[in-house]
Amino acid sequence: MMAATVVSQMRMGTRWARVLWLHLFLVVVAAAVAAEQQVPLVLWSSDRDLWAPMVDTHEGHITSNMQLSTYLDPALELGPRNVLLFLQDKLSIEDFTAYGGVFGNKQDSAFSNLENALDLAPSSLVLPAVDWYAISTLTTYLQEKLGASPLHVDLATLKELKLNASLPALLLIHLPYTASSGLMAPREVLTGNDEVIGQVLSTLKSEDVPYTAALTAVRPSRVVRDVPMVAEGLGRQLLQTQVASHVIHPPVSYNDTAPRILFWAQNFSVAYKDEWKDLTSLTFGVEKLNLTGSFWNDSFAMLSLTYEPLFGAMVTFKFILASRFYPVSARYWFTMERLEIHSNGSVSHFNVSQVTGPSIYSFHCEYVSSLSKKGNLLVTNVPSLWQMTLQDFQIQAFNVTGEQFSYASDCAGFFSPGIWMGLLTTLFMLFIFTYGLHMILSLKTMDRFDDHKGPTITLTQIV
Repeated sequence: MMAATVVSQMRMGTRWARVLWLHLFLVVVAAAVAAEQQVPLVLWSSDRDLWAPMVDTHEGHITSNMQLSTYLDPALELGPRNVLLFLQDKLSIEDFTAYGGVFGNKQDSAFSNLENALDLAPSSLVLPAVDWYAISTLTTYLQEKLGASPLHVDLATLKELKLNASLPALLLIHLPYTASSGLMAPREVLTGNDEVIGQVLSTLKSEDVPYTAALTAVRPSRVVRDVPMVAEGLGRQLLQTQVASHVIHPPVSYNDTAPRILFWAQNFSVAYKDEWKDLTSLTFGVEKLNLTGSFWNDSFAMLSLTYEPLFGAMVTFKFILASRFYPVSARYWFTMERLEIHSNGSVSHFNVSQVTGPSIYSFHCEYVSSLSKKGNLLVTNVPSLWQMTLQDFQIQAFNVTGEQFSYASDCAGFFSPGIWMGLLTTLFMLFIFTYGLHMILSLKTMDRFDDHKGPTITLTQIV
């Protein structure tokens, strides 16, 4: 009886051990897949001999977190105390191949200022593939090494700063990519980012400030295209045509002496008494869009869009935004105070206070809608006959430069569904690991055995 109990416990422990090793294997595989994501890192400095020539590495080598620290430590300890980090949303080494002057066409390069900075820099280093984890901790690493908190700046604030060569400073300049603008081709966006880099470097050069600069991204911009497998094999894929992309319309721009307000959406639909109308084609890319009533100054902006006829009447949509200075954050923040719909002498008000962000940024959200299933960011205090949905909404009413949006402050929260799924999965695996380890440690071997020459072992039942 005792032997049967022990055998049963050992079998149970073996079963849980197998389950435990299976989950550990899945965790390792998931980590390996995540490690395949890498981004380039370009470093250059106004000081000499900060980086030794790189030893030849095999093709496809990925720079790890520890290896990156060996490259950065000499530059941070011996180099300038002013460090610039140009952080782009997405970037891959293929972007330099596709849009750079790698074939001698310097006039067509989207990285002319970056290439010029690398040519003139006394010290430079290019790492084609850096592990995503190393990049995700780069800002924290630089902060610890310099002993200075990161300062998010743009061209306007950079000109007002007085940098000191002896005092450490960590300046973060965010650069958008196609995911944040959504309105321009990658070459145009990369060219605009390169111009920002050139203007920042020109400002530092005019002030004669020594610096070390780095350009990298949060995640890669190039992914393997998901082409469906067909029965004829991979050769058939070469004959497949690419799916036509969605038509991208230019944003609505209100100008007085210069562009003041930018507004864009992938889809702009409104409903009156549950009758829906798509206003996308009537709003974006229209030369004679009625913007009568629009207004702008440094602290208040109103974008007025008038359509006639719409639902048998003249309808005006007014986006009202305000910019205020908050001493706690020591910066200006904008808020869309309300959205008004004027029709037949009546006005419907929607509260849109969740559309907010720093005044130097634009605002982006996947859905701004009065429908509950679309997030319900448009809130009305009284029942309204009007409904509205803006898909892939983006707006900027302050610090507009040209016809391009600034870096977008997104409405998505930090804890996205993917993050919650990851946390719950991790906790579940940790529970299985703990339970399996407890089962293995609770196994007990026999310390007494039957002796056919002696008395039979008896087990006293414990109640």
